[in-house]
Amino acid sequence: MTIDFNHTILAARDSKASADYLAEMLGLPAPRRWGPFYMVTTDNGANLDYMDSKGEIAHQHYAFLVGDAEFDAILERICQRNLAYWADPGRQTAGKINNHDGGRGIYFEELNGHLLEIITRPYGSGGWNP
Repeated sequence: MTIDFNHTILAARDSKASADYLAEMLGLPAPRRWGPFYMVTTDNGANLDYMDSKGEIAHQHYAFLVGDAEFDAILERICQRNLAYWADPGRQTAGKINNHDGGRGIYFEELNGHLLEIITRPYGSGGWNP
């Protein structure tokens, strides 16, 4: 048997709205409800399960490897909504795209403050090493 990443749980103020937002921004199928979760499924079958939380939400980081066409479409949706995005996880370089490993990458926030990253090349695939 192989080992594959299957799912993670994201805390949310409104799990349905958050899952809808993630699916829309990434161009993925509509979320489905399963128990207390709204699940967004990536093309490789991993699930991001949003669950309502009443307490403080610890912000997490989620990275997605996308193709060039998907990157362009996601960036267009970000720009159409006038959302902030950065070239770095420290959010120091606003409105810029990084070119690590000969690809492109950006970071942006989702509704609960989780930091989303989209990249077109896996880290280290082009020799970049910070």
